[in-house]
Amino acid sequence: MATLTLKTEEDYIAAYGPTLNYSPAGGWDRGEPDRLVKTHCCFCGVQCGIQLKVKENRVIGFEPWEEFPVNQGKLCPKGVKRYMQNEHPDRLKAPLLRSEQGFEETTWDHALDRTATAIKSIQERYGKDSFAFLGGASMTNEKAYLNGKFARIALETKNIDYNGRLCMVSAGAANKKAFGIDRAANPWSDIPKTDVIILAGTNLAECFPILTDYIWKARDNGAKIIVVDPRITPIARTADLFLPVRPGGDSALCHGILHVMILNGWIDETFISEHTEDWPALKKLVRKFTPAYTEKLTGVPARSIEKCAELWGPAKKSMLLHARGIEHHTKGVENVLSYINLVLATGRIGKEGSGYGTITGQGNGQGGREHGQRCNQLPGGRDINNSAHREEISKFWGIEETALPGEGLTACEIIDAIEAGEIKGLLSISFNPLVSIPDSQRTRKALEKLEFYGAIDFFLNETARYADVVLAGSLQEEDHGTVTNGEGRCIRLNQSVTPPGNALPDWKIICDLADRLGKGRYFDYQDPREMFSELSAASKGGPIDYSGMTYERIESEQGIFWPCPQPEHPGTPRLFEKGQFFHDDGKARFHAFDYRPPAEDVDAEYPLLFTTGRVVSQYLSGTQTRRIGSLVDQYPEPLCEMHPHLAEKLGVEDGDQVRVTTRRGSIDVPAQVVKTIRPDTVFVPYHWPGKKSANLITNRALDPISKIPEFKVCSCRVELVGPHAGGGRKA
Repeated sequence: MATLTLKTEEDYIAAYGPTLNYSPAGGWDRGEPDRLVKTHCCFCGVQCGIQLKVKENRVIGFEPWEEFPVNQGKLCPKGVKRYMQNEHPDRLKAPLLRSEQGFEETTWDHALDRTATAIKSIQERYGKDSFAFLGGASMTNEKAYLNGKFARIALETKNIDYNGRLCMVSAGAANKKAFGIDRAANPWSDIPKTDVIILAGTNLAECFPILTDYIWKARDNGAKIIVVDPRITPIARTADLFLPVRPGGDSALCHGILHVMILNGWIDETFISEHTEDWPALKKLVRKFTPAYTEKLTGVPARSIEKCAELWGPAKKSMLLHARGIEHHTKGVENVLSYINLVLATGRIGKEGSGYGTITGQGNGQGGREHGQRCNQLPGGRDINNSAHREEISKFWGIEETALPGEGLTACEIIDAIEAGEIKGLLSISFNPLVSIPDSQRTRKALEKLEFYGAIDFFLNETARYADVVLAGSLQEEDHGTVTNGEGRCIRLNQSVTPPGNALPDWKIICDLADRLGKGRYFDYQDPREMFSELSAASKGGPIDYSGMTYERIESEQGIFWPCPQPEHPGTPRLFEKGQFFHDDGKARFHAFDYRPPAEDVDAEYPLLFTTGRVVSQYLSGTQTRRIGSLVDQYPEPLCEMHPHLAEKLGVEDGDQVRVTTRRGSIDVPAQVVKTIRPDTVFVPYHWPGKKSANLITNRALDPISKIPEFKVCSCRVELVGPHAGGGRKA
């Protein structure tokens, strides 16, 4: 079943009908909208404000929302095209049931009864934990809360996790270890006020374009920009210093920078003494990380390491921002903690223009990991293994603490357990693991072993094609609720249109399933507003406290930063302002992890490093963006970036077909010969499915703490397989 991409005039007329008129001179004329709805983009953790134009219950366009402070009306290439997925011909408008002829539409009663019957049957035969639930981090806070509650009360399973396990969990785990709390320390409005910025493993210009404006404002104000990445990403091209780190070398690089800072006295001894713990062990560790020694481990010239310390160390104000480039590793938590060490050593955190932030990849990457849909988490960021936290939530939900399941498996571990025959049934929502989890062939075999699989989604993604029942859910604009962006600002999503045809809001599907499982009394919601009131009350007194928020406040104040523990509390845009961290003693923690190589390093058989990432026109597994023709045109297929030195050695020219092979298999894609990548590394973006999916060949080895896979580095070999086929592009 192919994905349909709208490109031609006939495509749009078929999709949108007579509400669109086309003229060569004027383009598409959708007429005047009935109303404008202030809401937010459905892509990435910036969550830009946007006004959707609605006519006859259809989204027909957009207008800038200049008053929203985060983006002030600006939108990226994906943001301006986001509305074009509405009314797409691929849009699911009714539940589907698998038959011998393929998928056939069915009634909601039949689909939900079939799903509930399968759940009961599997759990009666194999136990409660034989059924698993996988959620999504692009959904609202309300749905994240609902997912966790549904799994633990209606399914009574411990095995619930979410696709943020592939995204932000290394940052989250490191933040809790260092600061005692999982959130960016500063609002993005602090970025233009700083003197020096380190951007580590974040392709900001392509993945989070609107944040690039904050960086340029800082530069215009005199700030120095340092970029750490194996590739010269667009934002690195005008940086003051670029550090071309070898994939997997980040922790060593940080140790080397800190070594120079200590040697020159560019640390804040008073802050370290009064506000931190565990400094002596780190100070001892980094003694051996001289610039020369660090260069051997990282590939970054010794002088560049010294230059970074010279810019970062003496600065009066500084900001450090990072993303998946340092997190998608079997030592992702260690990498993040090593960068946090650089921040804590200077004492420049919790101050205007000085601090730290993580760039969230998914639409609700922050909020999606706060309200209980993680395997080790309860609402309000509570720990499922903490007896006091368990007692608080079980009492709040009106169940016995002994009935509350314990910690379950993470997302990749759930797929592994299906493969091993330990999990027999699965329900997923807004998750496409066949494209997004490494070593895709193993994922495919696991899906084929399930006795029952139900998928809730608005398009039939690649994974859902293996489902027994597909439940037609809702797009972001077809419901309302809240999300929390990457700076910790909780914002309102307003419903623009209702779901088309016989599709239903996601929360309604889950509540109806809970009722069929005999737990309807716990899910008697009439509206997402009721869910938000409940989740905010459940968060009261927890590490992540929303209890002072209401829909009215959030909307009138254009978002509220948590913690916000009382209705009169203004929210907390900047954490740690009083030098108080969230550990019991109020102090932050240094961490001393010695360098260790990636799980899979180069050898004679696989002499190159393979890494993956995003491109500006695509989002995650591409379920939404690969259906928008203008976005596909910007980058029609995955390309293999390689340096001219490597291309010459392999006899490859720009556009030639090359085969990239790892220990998991091979993919054939066109070469893109560029000078912006290390000669020992090749890069392929991961947004595509099938035979060109980068995750066919990535490594599923997991970080022992966060259980995030090592997407960003494995060993490979590359060979020429065919001449130019028209797919390559000149750099």
